Amino acid sequence: MKKEIISSVIVALGLCCAGILMYCGLSNIAFKDRFVTVKGLSEKDVQADYVSWPLHFAVSGNNLQQLSLDCSQQAQRIETFLQQKGFTAEDMHRGTVSLNDNWDNYYTTRRPEFHYTLNSSVVLSTRKVSLLVSNPDLVNEMIEKGILVQSWGMDYQYKSLTELKPSMVAEATQNARVVAQRFADDAQCQLGSIRNANQGQFTMENDSEQPWLIHIRVVSTLQYYLK
Repeated sequence: MKKEIISSVIVALGLCCAGILMYCGLSNIAFKDRFVTVKGLSEKDVQADYVSWPLHFAVSGNNLQQLSLDCSQQAQRIETFLQQKGFTAEDMHRGTVSLNDNWDNYYTTRRPEFHYTLNSSVVLSTRKVSLLVSNPDLVNEMIEKGILVQSWGMDYQYKSLTELKPSMVAEATQNARVVAQRFADDAQCQLGSIRNANQGQFTMENDSEQPWLIHIRVVSTLQYYLK
């Protein structure tokens, strides 16, 4: 009789423990099914730290050898002018040269005066962005000196994004948590740990009026467990 009572107690305790474990497991499963998805934003305005500026020019004539010399001299005049403005030889490189035969398939009854035209460029690639921004009339100054060039726009870039990413991702994550906490408060539950996180893609957009100013933006998507 005594043995039977002990056995019954052991069985009851086992069933009780099994029930508790089952309850905890089901609760845990239910907990893992409860989460909220939120987005966090981080934005920052910076000044470009690099600019690429191609200056195009053309020379025409009938003697290819003389044209090649004229092309080199024109490039040298542009480079000398830019060096006088504070840029260095390391900031510049010459673009490729293309040849156009003006007497080949011309579309007027009168043959063009010059047989050949050479097109080339000097490209200013520098981190001296402020120096370029503070001299907005360089093209006009070159033209006044007889240096005929064409500017098709400057490409302002921000090359230090790698150093900026950690702080912006941290800010976006913090903003996302604030949103998630507000949701948890409204739902009268507790905010748990991160279930899933997506850093998001960084985008950079130049200002339409001041292109050397760049707007950087990242939107991170995070999921938080709800208790």
